Formats: sequence, C-alpha cells, structure tokens
Amino acid sequence: MRTLTLDGEWTLYHFPEDSLPVSHPEELAESGAERVTALVPGNVELDLVRAGKLPDPFLGDNIHALRPLEFHEWWYVREFTLPEGCPSRWELVCEGLDTLATVWVNGVEIGRAANMLIPHVFDPAEALLPGRNTLAVRLGSVLNKAAAQSYDPVTLSWERREEGLRIRKAAHGWGWDIMPRAVSAGIWRPIYLRERPENAISGLYYWTHAASEGSAVLGVHFNLAVKRFGPDSRLRLQFHGVCGDAVFDHDTPVEFVAGSARIPVDRPRLWWPKGYGAPDCYTVTARLFDGDTLLAERVDTAGLRMVALERGNRAGEPWTPEPRDGAGRQDIPPDPETQFLFRVNGVPVQVRGTNWVPLDAFHSRDAERLDRALALLDDSGCNMVRCWGGNVYESDQFYDACDRLGILVWQDFAFGCCRYPQNDAFLDKVRAEAEAVVVRLRNHPSLALWAGDNEIDMCYAVDGLNPEQNRISREVLPRVVHRLDPWRAYVPSSPHIPGGDESRMMEQHLWGPRTYYKGPFYTRHNASFIGEIGYHGCPNASSVRRFIDREHLWPWEGNPQWKAHNTYHWRHDDVDRDRIRLMANQVRETFGAVPDTLEDFALASQIVQAEAKKYFVESARLRKWRTSGVLWWNLLDGWPQFSDAVVDHYFTRKLAYEYLRRAQRPVSVVIGDAAGDLGAPVVVCNDTRTDCGVAFRVWDADTGETLCGDTVNVPAGANWQTALIPAPRSGCRLLLAEWRVDGEAFGGHGLLGGPPLDLAQYRARLPLIAALPRPFDPEEAAR
Repeated sequence: MRTLTLDGEWTLYHFPEDSLPVSHPEELAESGAERVTALVPGNVELDLVRAGKLPDPFLGDNIHALRPLEFHEWWYVREFTLPEGCPSRWELVCEGLDTLATVWVNGVEIGRAANMLIPHVFDPAEALLPGRNTLAVRLGSVLNKAAAQSYDPVTLSWERREEGLRIRKAAHGWGWDIMPRAVSAGIWRPIYLRERPENAISGLYYWTHAASEGSAVLGVHFNLAVKRFGPDSRLRLQFHGVCGDAVFDHDTPVEFVAGSARIPVDRPRLWWPKGYGAPDCYTVTARLFDGDTLLAERVDTAGLRMVALERGNRAGEPWTPEPRDGAGRQDIPPDPETQFLFRVNGVPVQVRGTNWVPLDAFHSRDAERLDRALALLDDSGCNMVRCWGGNVYESDQFYDACDRLGILVWQDFAFGCCRYPQNDAFLDKVRAEAEAVVVRLRNHPSLALWAGDNEIDMCYAVDGLNPEQNRISREVLPRVVHRLDPWRAYVPSSPHIPGGDESRMMEQHLWGPRTYYKGPFYTRHNASFIGEIGYHGCPNASSVRRFIDREHLWPWEGNPQWKAHNTYHWRHDDVDRDRIRLMANQVRETFGAVPDTLEDFALASQIVQAEAKKYFVESARLRKWRTSGVLWWNLLDGWPQFSDAVVDHYFTRKLAYEYLRRAQRPVSVVIGDAAGDLGAPVVVCNDTRTDCGVAFRVWDADTGETLCGDTVNVPAGANWQTALIPAPRSGCRLLLAEWRVDGEAFGGHGLLGGPPLDLAQYRARLPLIAALPRPFDPEEAAR
C-alpha cells in the first residue's frame, strides 16, 4: 500500500482565538498573525522554543509561561506535490491531531476532528489536484471550547481540572501530580496520504480458542472490502503462520464479506510472559483470492496463548505473612472468594510490574524516548505493565515490543480521576474512541486486560455515589469490548469497587498516609492485587542542576522552582499534596532528620525510596497467592520533577531501579521481617513454571559471617522457607545474599531492624550492596 508522508516542516500561525478575522486558510498570509517554522510531528510549544519565542518550559518555573497559549488558535500550513502516476484513490491519515481540528485541502474543508487520542481518516478526493497542493489544519482553543460548555452536578474532577471533562485529550495535560499543566496543541503523530485499495482485508481479529504444548486452535474473524462480490465470486482466504521453524497453513472458503474460521496448529509455540517461558509470536500472512487471482494481503502478529483473570467476590482480611518454625513451602493456595489472579495457558502468574505514564509532557517526543524506556522496562524484570488512564494510548511500537519481550499489558481506557458527563452525545464520542482503540490493539498477545478507567469508582464512592451509575464503565466500554474483543477480560475501573462497597475491592491502589514504608498501612493491607503503590525519591543532584537554576538549588523549602517541579501547584497550595514535603518527611521518619545539603538529601531520599519499593515487591512475593501481584508506581518521569519514578526524565537511574531489578528476578531469595522470637525468614521465591534447584548463601555484611546456605529444590510457582535468622534487638543489621540458578548468579540484601537508621553507616555499606551480582556503581548513587 503506497503512502506519501506529509511530516516535516510546516508553517505555523497563531494568535488569541478570534482576535483576528481569519476563518479560512487563504486569509492567513495577510492577517498579521505571528508565524514560525513548525516540525510535524510536533507540539506548538516546541516550535516556539526553537523560534526563540518561548523559554524552555522544562527549566526553572518557565512552565507557567504556557498558560496564555491555552487560549490561542493554531494554523498549520504546508504544500506538497502529488507525483505523476500516483493512484487516484487516496485517504488522508492523521494519526494524532491535538485536538479541535478542521482540515482543508486546496481551500476545501474535508473534515473535522475533536479527539486527540485516536487517528482520524479523511477523504480528500474532491479537493486533491495533480501536482502541487496545499494542506491546512486549524486547531482551536480547547479552553475556550470547554468554557462554552455546561456541566452537571454529578460531574467532578479531582484537583480542579473540570475543563478536561468534555474534551477528549490526554488527561495529564490539564495538570497532575506527576505531570505539569501543558495543555498544548499540535499534529503530534505522523500525517500522510495513503492509497485506498479497491480490495482489502479490512478487518482481521485473532484469538486463541485452545492452547496446549501439543496442539492449539487459532480463531480468526474477518471483514472484507471487495470491489466485486456476487454469485460468480470464488473467494477464499489463505493463512500462513511462521514462528521460527514452526509453520502452519490453512485455507478457508469465503461465502460472504464477513466470517470466521478456526485454524488447527500442531506442536505450537505458545506465548508466555517473562519468566514463564518464551514469548513466541507467529507472523501470520493472510491472502484473499478470487479463484487464483490475488486481491489483497496483510500481515499481522498472533500469539497462541490463553489469558484469564480469575476474580473472587470480596477482599480478604488484613494479613501479614509470618515466618514459620522450620523449612517448607510458604505460599498459600489461591482463595476463589478473594483472588485477583492472572493465568496464562492455565498457569497462575505472580505479577511483578510497573505503571507506564506519559513518556513526555509533549507527546510528539514520545517516539524518540520509547526505545530507551522499553529497554528499562525489560531490564527491570517486569512481567506486566499497566498503561495508566491519564495518558495517551501508546504507539503500535510499544505493544509490538511487549509482545516480543513477554510483558503482559494492563490497558486502561483514557479516563482518570473524574466523573465524566453521562449524556448520550458524550457517550457516543466515548464509544467511537473505544472502538478505534480496541480494534487497533486487540491482536497483541501481550494485551491481558481492558480496564474502564483509573480511580473513577473511587470518585463515585468517596462522595457516597454508586459507581454502577457510571454509564461509561458499566455500559459503553464493556459492550464495545464484548462486541470487538470478546475473549479478553474487562474490569470497570482500577480499582473496581462493586456497588461502592470497598469490602469487595480486591485490586487496590495503596497510597494511604505515605509514612514509614513498613508501617501498618503497608504491612496489614488486604489487597489481592496491588495496582498502584509508590514512594518518593529525589532525582540525582546532577539531574536537579539541569532543571533548577543555581540560585534556587537549595534549600527546598519556600523555593518557587522546586515548587514548580512539584507539579501539582500550578494554581493552589495543598500541603497534603506537597510531594517534596512528603519526601522530606519520609527521610525524617527513616533517618531521624533531614539532611541540609542537596547531595545528602538526594542520597537519603533515594535510599528510602529504594528500600521501600524493594520491600513492596518482596512483601507481595512473600504473600503469594494471598496477593498475586504488584504494579509499582512508576518507571520513568515524563518531565523533570520530584516524584515516585525510579528513573528520572534524563534517563538517570535512581537507586530504587537497581534494587528493583534484583528484587524482580523470576527466582529470588527474599529476607523477610522477623516476627517475635522466630527471627527473619529466608525464602526462595520461584515465579516460574518449572522446579528449580537453587544454591544460596546469606551472610552478615559487617562481619562476613555465613548465617545460612544450602541447595534447595523449589517446586514450580512456590515459595520455600529455608532458614530463620535472628533479628537485632536494636539498631540495623544488613544481610547480603547470593544465589545461583542454572549456573547464573544473582544477589540481594535484607535490612533487619527499624528506624532511625544511620545515614553515614548506610552510605558506608552501600558498596557492599552494589558489589553483589548485577552490580552498579555506588559512587553514582544520587550524585
């Protein structure tokens, strides 16, 4: 299929909306509007920065300079040439228009759009000319559009973002606790002309009907666009699948323009998530024939796997895992009444994963950051990633990578922390968006779950309303999923609160008071699955110097630039949401005091964050299967800030990243907390589907004394307690562990004892932790 890219340099005009008499592209040249050269894909703010019209919004408190631009209209204009001999059947594909767009070709309006989150396709046939053409795109002010709407009492936006309720745009852009207010506009994804063929396999949906090591059945549903269909048609579809040296072929007769088939596959290569097997994918070529004449062809990826979400009816009782006297199996069988458990090909999966948030505040830069972010996701040992509902829907490249890497995807629909309008007109927009998203993503074997939104059940329940009244998550979205992707699990919200009854909330977001990370809130929870949990960590001092001016580097209190990168405070002060103060309090709770230099503050904060996140992952593993997974918040910052991320915006790893990549190995030695006089348990966690022989040793970091060591055979999917180690009555004891699986070495550590810890002592011990297998440079920690 031929395409003609329209990316590259455009001319960009802008002015406060309706301040100039411009309603048509031909009026721009004489309007007096400011113009700059723009890059597409792009965002208008980035073009203004390149033109010297705007300071870098990521530096200091420059982010506030964007506010007046929210009321502007923006006009993109460029010329292009249709080469001779080009086909006459073209469609204009706009993969990302942010947001309120009108499109002209040669002065003829060919379409409008009002959703940033999905592609838009227009027919330019009546306007295109051979040779030279002009394309123009107007983007209206979303603020003015929002201000002209009416809002019902049931609608609500946490953190005062009501202007986003009726505008289908990435929610974080209105300002969030993890992202700045950057409302923006732009042609943010590629734009191009695409040949429209006369015959096409217009829709193809693969699902796994059955899967075992010996055989599998791949289901397929198809829709065809055929120029000539009649009694003389001899249509047939031919499927050819390849995965390494495994091949299948199947022909099916076609009697109508839609239908389905089941393709038997002998000795299949199944798709497994990371740690449970190889993520084998088939490249499937589908060819449409009329007799012996090839009419159309398309290539897709399919994975032979069955993913199920098993959910109970209620949350369990608050519970803390306790050591037992003696060695033996420690995990608890799943409880059908309280479980929130993923199975892949019938095997229960202990989830170790993270939340995926915006790659950049300006989404035209997502593509240039994606590969490095995916490398971090893979290296960190995650077997699931949750695509958070305040973001855009990620690119095809993201899901392709998750397919290859064996990383399950939990996909929120793009709704978060609001009670959205419930009228039919808005629901129609939601339905169209969901249809586009589901059809685009449903063939990815990594896609495990659709979730209706982020925390909107909570938005209802907190005000005494019943979340079942939310027509978006209870009516529109599940019907779209059932119609277009019926073999995939759906939950209405994350977390889901059936009927507003929190006693039935099995998946939970564990934020709470954000106090000491081993306090009762974190040790006595009853979550069957943890969808969000986080802890703050200051970026490296060198990173802070990249976005804070020298005169504002320190102290942090009363500092306008630190406040700007605290993100929430674009409009108002809210002590409860002051992330920097929370970060300082967490340092104080752990070390007894807050350091008085940036370098020491960054190190202390990163130590606390690293120990906390490591504890959240390891404690969830020790609770297997009472808690079947944890998705920690979060991997990477989308702009320079003080946050829960374990990698900052400049891709500098915090200490927490290094601890997590060790804690998330499929087979891991975990040193738990002591209980009473029994001491601290040493538990081998086997999150694989094969029995593992594990040779391990645990020793005291200060004395070098070996405290325990053995070779144990741990059953598939099990936890095995091997020993108990006395805990100190006071102070802090650092234990180091090393283990081998199939000749490969791994390492980790455990910290016994409670606060206050000694920062100087921890700093001195850090090289011992860093030198374990999968080493890192302790001199770079927080520098």
